[in-house]
Amino acid sequence: MRWAFRRREFLGVVSGAAAWPLTVGAQELGRTYRLGGLSPSPRDSPHYAALFDGLRRLGFIEGENLDVNGRGFGASIGRFAEIAAELAKAPVDAIFCAGDVAIRAAQRATVTISILGVTDDMVGSGLVRSLANSTGNTTGVSILSTELDGKRQEILIEAVPGIRRMAALADSNVTTSRQFQALQETAHARGVELSIHRIASPEEIVSAIDAAKTSEAAALNVLSSPLLYANRQVIIERAAALRLPAMYQWPEMAEQGGGLLAYGPRVVRLFREGLARQLVKLLRGAKPADIPVEQPTKFELVINLKTAKVLGITVPPSLSARADEVIE
Repeated sequence: MRWAFRRREFLGVVSGAAAWPLTVGAQELGRTYRLGGLSPSPRDSPHYAALFDGLRRLGFIEGENLDVNGRGFGASIGRFAEIAAELAKAPVDAIFCAGDVAIRAAQRATVTISILGVTDDMVGSGLVRSLANSTGNTTGVSILSTELDGKRQEILIEAVPGIRRMAALADSNVTTSRQFQALQETAHARGVELSIHRIASPEEIVSAIDAAKTSEAAALNVLSSPLLYANRQVIIERAAALRLPAMYQWPEMAEQGGGLLAYGPRVVRLFREGLARQLVKLLRGAKPADIPVEQPTKFELVINLKTAKVLGITVPPSLSARADEVIE
């Protein structure tokens, strides 16, 4: 399957987010709202700074009317179930979850506390029934990862002319066999052999990238995953050390982290605007089933030519011309 690419791409928002009023209720005077989190990324990550900035702009200010239980931020996946149970007993008013594993842990811990999740495919993973009507106690953002991982693979193939072997770095906690098969079939149709290197914990990342290089892969597609994003600097540095061109999930990873290529929605914007707005609705008393699951509508391609120069790669001018941002 060939993936179409445009400079900026807009998709219909199934949730109809623009039609939703900002206010579901109002903050109760004197009340402190309690928020918990489950995420492999630490609380001081840029996207969480953006989330809490978005909440602050909408009237939920930590230390004033918002109390954040931060034990689950930066936690290992193996501790998610334990921490989710603690948050449910606390209890909190809402639990923010990053990734399938975190959302499932929260769903097992409570059927009454609101869960706001951001993950690859909310419907495909069975976390909600549909985008329009999630039912249950879960809503959030589904980031189209199945489609975008394939699109990133196509762009990466174009960025490395003549490539015959490439690799994908995948989180076995979230990526399905069907996704792997689709990526391999797409690569094969382009005359490229794709090897997939799975990890389940941070400790496996470096050896998986080393194995990709040993397989004579000429490029690496880092698939969507909260775990891989939480360990992005390790991945970027190892790929650079092995002179392995790599494609990443969020534009910021090529801008600030030094990755070669990145294509997708901006993670900071997604957290500050979409997720903060949804979370405010939940804190004000909206039912998760009444808040449709949203999807990103804007995607950007960023190419870091400084990194390309270090790697000894010449990115085709035709691809650079279509990028939203080229770092020189």
